[in-house]
Amino acid sequence: MSWIGMDRLLLDAPVGRLVTVAPTLDLATLASQAGHLAGGLQARGVKRLALHLEDAAELAIALLGAWRADVEVVLPADLQAQNRQRLAERVDLWLTDQPGDSRLDDLYGDALPTAALDLDRCRLTLSTSGSSGEPKLIGKSLRQLANEVAVLEQCWGAELGDATVLGSVAAQHIYGLLFRVLWPLCAGRPLLRRALPFGEDLQRASLEHADFAWVCSPALLKRMGDNLDWPALGRVRRVFSSGGALPAEAGQQLFERLGQWPTEIYGSSETGGIAWRQGGTHWQPFPGVELSQDADGALRVASPYLPAGHIEQTADAVRFAEDGRFELLGRLDRIVKLEEKRISLPMLEQALAGHPWVSEARLGVVQENRAFLGALVALSEAGLHALRNQGRRAVTEGLRRHLSGHCEALALPRRWRLLRRLPSNAQGKLPQAELDALLRAPRTRQPELLGARQEDDQWLLELEVPLDLAHFTGHFPRTPVLPGVVQIDWVLHLANEYLAVPTRFAGMEVLKFQQLARPGDRLQLTLRFDAERGKLHFAYRNGEAPCSSGRILLAAGDD
Repeated sequence: MSWIGMDRLLLDAPVGRLVTVAPTLDLATLASQAGHLAGGLQARGVKRLALHLEDAAELAIALLGAWRADVEVVLPADLQAQNRQRLAERVDLWLTDQPGDSRLDDLYGDALPTAALDLDRCRLTLSTSGSSGEPKLIGKSLRQLANEVAVLEQCWGAELGDATVLGSVAAQHIYGLLFRVLWPLCAGRPLLRRALPFGEDLQRASLEHADFAWVCSPALLKRMGDNLDWPALGRVRRVFSSGGALPAEAGQQLFERLGQWPTEIYGSSETGGIAWRQGGTHWQPFPGVELSQDADGALRVASPYLPAGHIEQTADAVRFAEDGRFELLGRLDRIVKLEEKRISLPMLEQALAGHPWVSEARLGVVQENRAFLGALVALSEAGLHALRNQGRRAVTEGLRRHLSGHCEALALPRRWRLLRRLPSNAQGKLPQAELDALLRAPRTRQPELLGARQEDDQWLLELEVPLDLAHFTGHFPRTPVLPGVVQIDWVLHLANEYLAVPTRFAGMEVLKFQQLARPGDRLQLTLRFDAERGKLHFAYRNGEAPCSSGRILLAAGDD
């Protein structure tokens, strides 16, 4: 397996060098298609192309074809109407999977001759979310991207060998683009076309290959449970994680299951990769990355992934060790004022994370009549045990007492949302604006859907019982139990979404409740509708143990 520099991917494209499977695509075919796309774009006079494709191989064709045609590529974070409107004046054409936009096949023309790509002329604009949640556009040259993938190969190429690269993260953002698309292309490693958002999907795809590596978000790694075949998955060459810090508890569990700590990547769309770590608290800077601090202790970055001579100032407070590694101490730009008092949200989050009940926490300001703090808390296994056996009030009061030793009463959160894991967006992050919206929202009444698949005439759904389910308040305060009536309500709601069922409830048959469902339980729900008899069959299981089952009679019409 030989390395091909990014500037020569179209020029040195041998037949048989596998890019992806299912369907199979080799580099020579990819280069040919990119050449035809380049001719089509040039003939249409396109100068700026907005690109959003789920298929990583198609994304690679579009990127290389656009760059060959000297077209600047814009990668929007999503295809929401507001984001499209914001980019409308910056682009000439939208190439996406969305109906109404151009498709690859529509744009092919007479192929341009193969040629090397100009590392400095080829441009890419990434779209990210800042702490306010507002998208931010960041320009990159192909040289910056090429420098970064070369360092990744220097660090881990020998270990990965010819492993197939699978991932859960979108290729629209810098981490997924580099690790799932550009690095494998240059190294000659097969890549999987689609992102795999669920652990079960990642397992299924992994076990189809002799050797594989994972490119994941902390959000996925935190929710990979005991139901997977961990001995078989232990063949994974390396597990990469980026987009946010992976809780120590989740890293420890993965180490116990896989025999290796996840390799966490610290960086941003602006800076590219800054450092990495594999277990522990200290980060190791990437080769060629030069780090310093400003007067406030915030990290400054100079690297080959930035424009020549540019130093990027971050808002991340750090503490350096003598060996050049460093610890992250939180963001300096997350200081809020309550009644003229300055409160550091990272300091409070760090204090909460020091409690044995807490895996990680995020705080925000809630504006209702007067401003106060709210806390989004991911509970550890010990915290889950306390919640299940002592109740919500005991947990929140215990956390308030713990925090009272770190701050004034004014800074104690008045609203709590308890979770198994913190949510994240496609970039693996939780922007402050989304956090604040979650704190304003009422406690959920619905399950968390972890997976869904159809087998013959029935649906198999993987659900998790939310820790902070609103129904637990009165059922029961100190020993929360999922009410049977709520289980029936979930069945009807999910059947309406996945099955074509009538809407009128006409009764129930052979209803059984055999085992209690508690906060944090993972339930398997089987749904099957007998249209001839108008009966919806359902069964909840918790692992091997049956929880509840029955038949719901449904009829058409409103009478």
